[in-house]
Amino acid sequence: MNPPTDLSIWLQRLEQPDQDGSVAAFLRGDAQFVADLLPSLAVQLPGARIMGILRKKLGVEVLSRGLQKDYVQPSPLEGKQDTSWMKTTNLVGINVRTIGHFWNIVKYSLSLPASQSAIHILPIWEPGVVASLYGMSSRNINPEFFSDELVALCPHLNTVELQLKAVINILHALGRTVGMDVIPHTDRYAEIVLANPQHFEWMQRFDLEIVDHAARLHEQVQEAVIAFLEEYGASDGSSSWPSDVTTFFSEDFGEAARLSTLFGPKEDPEKRGRRRGELVNWLYLRGFEPVPATMGPPYRGLEVDTRPEAHSVDHLGRVWCEYRISKPQVMSRVFGPLTRFKFYDRLNDNVDWEIDFKKPRPATWQYFTSFYEEVRREYNFDFMRGDMSHVQMRPKGVPLKVDQYYDPHQALGLHIRKEVPYFAYFAETFLAAPDFMAYGDELDHLEQVEADATLGDLQSVPVGDWEFMRHFRWYLDLLHTRAFSPSFTIMTGDKDDPRFDRFYLDGNELRLFIGLFLTDMPSYMGLGFEQRDAHLQPGPNEHYTKLYVFRIDQGDKATHGPYVWGGNYELFSRLQRIRLQADQMWPQIESRQVEWLIYPNPAGTHFVIAWRIIDTPYLLVANLNTKKRMLNVKISLRNSEKNDFRMIFSTHEAVSKRHQKLLHNGKHLQISSLLPGEGRIYS
Repeated sequence: MNPPTDLSIWLQRLEQPDQDGSVAAFLRGDAQFVADLLPSLAVQLPGARIMGILRKKLGVEVLSRGLQKDYVQPSPLEGKQDTSWMKTTNLVGINVRTIGHFWNIVKYSLSLPASQSAIHILPIWEPGVVASLYGMSSRNINPEFFSDELVALCPHLNTVELQLKAVINILHALGRTVGMDVIPHTDRYAEIVLANPQHFEWMQRFDLEIVDHAARLHEQVQEAVIAFLEEYGASDGSSSWPSDVTTFFSEDFGEAARLSTLFGPKEDPEKRGRRRGELVNWLYLRGFEPVPATMGPPYRGLEVDTRPEAHSVDHLGRVWCEYRISKPQVMSRVFGPLTRFKFYDRLNDNVDWEIDFKKPRPATWQYFTSFYEEVRREYNFDFMRGDMSHVQMRPKGVPLKVDQYYDPHQALGLHIRKEVPYFAYFAETFLAAPDFMAYGDELDHLEQVEADATLGDLQSVPVGDWEFMRHFRWYLDLLHTRAFSPSFTIMTGDKDDPRFDRFYLDGNELRLFIGLFLTDMPSYMGLGFEQRDAHLQPGPNEHYTKLYVFRIDQGDKATHGPYVWGGNYELFSRLQRIRLQADQMWPQIESRQVEWLIYPNPAGTHFVIAWRIIDTPYLLVANLNTKKRMLNVKISLRNSEKNDFRMIFSTHEAVSKRHQKLLHNGKHLQISSLLPGEGRIYS
């Protein structure tokens, strides 16, 4: 049965929430979510109705405290002394731009079960070029995510910062953990870069030639910034500022004063934007540009891309160039809009673009870790998703011994865990082959940076594909032989893209079934998966969350208007049955270890998998072949004393023999038939 798809029906139901089945179950605590609430409708519900539900769920006192300006709701992890919880948690990623504002995260969360308790909020800062969330332009929270509805309900929550704090307070009160992105780069011309040239790498280009990329070129950029101030004056109207480079860029003068002097008050984004444009132009005329961020070996050695299509002319007649690696390998990429923090000095004055890993730059490390630690403390985040955690630039590979300057995500985790021991690290790596996306072995790197879990790449292949089963089997090996846990990733925002539609034409129920019931492994699901349409042909761009990571109004990635949720209500209903079953079992199965009875077959010749959840009565079986029924499936009993299993759940509602007892012969259990893509639970 499909869920109600008309908002007016939900408005009627919420008039008497205590008498509505799914809402009442949520309020009583019988269910940890509103079971038949479509996410697309959840974010449209009136704020007053949501406040009413929260008041009944949390109590007046808890809700009132959570909405106070200065109150910090304790995390549900309070008291934990390690990060082991991340190794088995199920995460949901939210691109706030797709739902409008922070307040809608609370509404959306009402559609998430207890089994998906961790919320990863994609980058929250003011964006730069093409409004990319991953190219922050300042340290300020993105004003785009301010909710007029929330401030109307709570007038004292009149800034986007206060609203984010209140939202995280409520999520914590609801028992959810919340994570932030930690990004080792910024927009190339971010306020952060222009106010702190010493923390970034610079080059000088004239026409189609990089004429200088010396290690200390940032000192010339600093002098140019001072000259700009002498020419144009301070943006905040002050009549004096330190005129010497050393003092102006010192900690004594401070970044806040520099930002105010250079760009003006934080509260005036238009003025800051104009001023930033003027400073960028001043540097452009002198040839100065931050070095763009790169990915994949050899990482280093840039040159101007001389193809005509790699040059563009802006409205001021300025010619901008794209760059490329001079000796590229398979995964070499240059990210033109981004620049990476300069964490190390350079060898031989950077003549050959070589990094001196023996000479970390402590001031830059301090700046990076202090910035993210301040964000974590201000908003009480529980974990970080480490963006581009796969970056490892040492050509000799992962060293045997590392210190606190090995990796920025590692350094931040070590720093924060001194105060918050449960602060966990979910790494963005894809478990690629050695020397492919990074120098050395990514597995060793993940252990050296003390990652708790990593994204992996199961989202990048169709269920049942040989590569899917090969990776899945390997991930299970890693789970038991490495210090980090690979994720059973269902879908990410990156893969919600027209190019990858074929991955999600079928098998989606199995993705969620395995992700939730493989209880000794984490999972990750991007918002929108619940209702995603099966696109046999690419749909309009507005139907893909990936295309809202940035904002482009022309070309093949352009979007016009808000994100459009899928209308796949049949899929939603099937996934909801799985979530309801998981929530019913969750107190018994959460974070339990499993025993494999039939592993995923890496040769791709057998498609049935089976496992037991240890210290519970549950046996789970799945057919990874989404096209073919499996007959007479035998599961070895081995040393199990239990042989009287009866089916209590199937992902296929039409499987009617709910309590059918499995046949056994003393050696095997036998399932007479498994439908294509079916998952079952026996007890």
